Amino acid sequence: MKIRPGDYSEPMQLQASLTGIDTLLLVSGIDPPEERIQQHRNVIEAAQIAGVGKIVYTGIQGPEQGTRFSPVVQSSRQTEADIRASGLTWVIGRNGIYIEPDVDYIDSYRSRGEIANSAGDGKCGYTTRAELAHAYAQLLLNSDHDNQIVNINGTPITQAQLVNYMNSAFGTQLTYRTMTAAEYTEDRTAELGPFFGEIIAGIYDGIRLGAYDNASDFDAVTGRSHGRTKAGMRTSAHVASFLTHVALHQRSSF
Repeated sequence: MKIRPGDYSEPMQLQASLTGIDTLLLVSGIDPPEERIQQHRNVIEAAQIAGVGKIVYTGIQGPEQGTRFSPVVQSSRQTEADIRASGLTWVIGRNGIYIEPDVDYIDSYRSRGEIANSAGDGKCGYTTRAELAHAYAQLLLNSDHDNQIVNINGTPITQAQLVNYMNSAFGTQLTYRTMTAAEYTEDRTAELGPFFGEIIAGIYDGIRLGAYDNASDFDAVTGRSHGRTKAGMRTSAHVASFLTHVALHQRSSF
């Protein structure tokens, strides 16, 4: 394995590092939205010059208008447009929400006795980093979904369902409480600061608005159901336990 530098703000470095590369995974940057667009363009243009044949982009699902997370989604949609206009073969993945933060937050939820946010009755198609890695490996290696946009997420569930699954997985007795958008923004900003607090609040507002209630292409991309853990997959015991309970609950509901 060779490791090459890949600073999104260094076009010449990117061109040198991408020389001889056939297929590129463009992982969305973490800088503010107004900076990401040009950073991603630097990667796309370097790929064109270096002769890369295919770009796979880790995009996002989410509300394009009306929340504090919307500027991030809009920047991702602009990158999607730039990739489609590049002349290269492309695949755009739109990721669901990671479940790991909720699982990692279980002790805090347990101490509070509840999960409280502004999602209300909205549904969210959660996923895990391990499942995303598996899906993107297939998109990089195979051509079945070239020049397509695919949603990568599990079956959408409500926060009440999420609470039930976590209670089953961790032996808790949590309840769910709906907060207003303003209350939840204040709560997250107090703990995380204004930038990340408002982004997280915007994500949950997006859940309430239905932006994450999307049919998934995971099965078609990978050839298996979302949420199963295969031998050798690096999934934490807590996440594996949670996914097992989700799968059991979903199968029993059919």
